[in-house]
Amino acid sequence: MTRTVTIFTSISTSRKWKADRPYARSMSFPMRYLIALLVLTTPAFAWEFSTVPVCTVSTATPQGAIELTYDPSKAEPYAIAVTRTATWDTSRVFGLQFSGANGLTITTDRQSIDGNTLTVRDRGFGNVLNGLQFNTTVTAFLGDKTVAFSLDGAAPEIARFRDCLAAPIA
Repeated sequence: MTRTVTIFTSISTSRKWKADRPYARSMSFPMRYLIALLVLTTPAFAWEFSTVPVCTVSTATPQGAIELTYDPSKAEPYAIAVTRTATWDTSRVFGLQFSGANGLTITTDRQSIDGNTLTVRDRGFGNVLNGLQFNTTVTAFLGDKTVAFSLDGAAPEIARFRDCLAAPIA
């Protein structure tokens, strides 16, 4: 006697597997592939470094994105752009709060907002680079609006960014 097991392969169809087949004895066979597929299609939120067209380090999450650039052709070559999924507040002071071993808070009133992206430009970003490289999280805030980013994996990318600053850009 052969038993059958019904496994749903989509919402509208099903397929019958004979129980005498080794992979049909357990529901785990199709589930392994489903779980693997789900894991492979999940976005990985990682810090990324690039030299094209200028030195850039960035990350993005479902809550927002942060991008640090160095463009030596500009009077203020450093820029940090923080994008939220929602709009920013109209408060006067923007800040970055770094949490971790070398925690610090940096504030400025020199930000500009374009849509959901807030940008700060300056001639030097030493404290920002240290905060990103040597801490565990960074929270950008303007008034009561915030967006936080994990700094897991940021340290080597910030080190590459620092190396890019010392090398000429082709």
